Amino acid sequence: MMEVTKDIIYIGVNDHKVDLFEGQYVVPNGMAYNSYVILDEKTAVMDTVDAHFGEEWLANLEQALGGRKPDYLVVQHMEPDHSANIAKFAEKYPEAQIVGNAKTFTMVKNFFGTDYADRRVVVKDGESLSLGAHELTFVFAPMVHWPEVMVTYDAKDKVLFSADGFGKFGALDVDEDWACEARRYYFGIVGKYGMQVQNLLKKAAALDIQIICPLHGPVLTENLGYYIGLYDTWSAYKPESEGVFVAYASVYGNTKAAAELLAEKLREKGCPKVTVADLAREDMAECVEDAFRYDTLVLASCTYNGGVFPPMREFILDLTERGYRNRRVALIENGSWAATAAKVMEKMLEGSKDITFAENRVSIKSALDETSTAQVEALADELTK
Repeated sequence: MMEVTKDIIYIGVNDHKVDLFEGQYVVPNGMAYNSYVILDEKTAVMDTVDAHFGEEWLANLEQALGGRKPDYLVVQHMEPDHSANIAKFAEKYPEAQIVGNAKTFTMVKNFFGTDYADRRVVVKDGESLSLGAHELTFVFAPMVHWPEVMVTYDAKDKVLFSADGFGKFGALDVDEDWACEARRYYFGIVGKYGMQVQNLLKKAAALDIQIICPLHGPVLTENLGYYIGLYDTWSAYKPESEGVFVAYASVYGNTKAAAELLAEKLREKGCPKVTVADLAREDMAECVEDAFRYDTLVLASCTYNGGVFPPMREFILDLTERGYRNRRVALIENGSWAATAAKVMEKMLEGSKDITFAENRVSIKSALDETSTAQVEALADELTK
């Protein structure tokens, strides 16, 4: 437990047993499942935690309450890493009311077999709930990143309880850079819903926010403009930095050699940042993060079964389903007898908005030769103009 303000206590938990968050994201530093309690004339608990930590969370809550009983449980998001202990809470505190919106309670019934009709408080967008000195205003944030999501603003302490917004991978007892794991979290989990995040940021701009309390990651108390600025950039699908991300998928190493040669040429010609990734071996979520981070993407793939090597196909699908746009893309293909990878990769991106393809392309026949090496040089020149 820790004090967020005099009246707001953090009662979340750290998870160092999880290997894959949401069954797919590697989390070497674990996860935090955040929950908070607001102590006033009435008390409100903000969300629960993952099912594996129900008893620890209830013990934290009981200690924070200091002998009092909670009046409300506010359910901002029904994803099970935050809602799994609603039933345990309801059983332990039968007089407490459960606060959510209409879509919240539809999901509550789906998960728990009851919608707590005798003790629920159904709120609408913009409605408020008074705890005494603290007045909570509920701001709906549909599809950030589930349809029932809402965030909560406490006017007294100027706190925004931001649900999954401004969250990150990593437990709170590990010291690590916020932006890296927040960026990977955002583009992996929320990235498809940039328009909805933009809508929420516009609503939040009207509020005097001094503290952000997310459901994952640290409580944010300083330099909030930095975090909000990054969220604005990410959700607007704008590049965060100038640079080139070279992503390759290679079977025998010849496509890899071309990708690494291009990276070398780019550095020689003064490119401010060049990152290279082997899509078959590196964390795909990290690769997606870097594709969105930089303004230029190079896709290098061998031709495989008349298409592209499977790791490249997965990578491009991950990008397009998250709304990849507003970037320059260059293509490198390899094929021993019928190179089609460049054409296939371009077609996979045809639904992406505002993609500018580099004029120069590299087409390798099995291995780099004088012709394809010259193509690499020409592409490096174009990308560093």
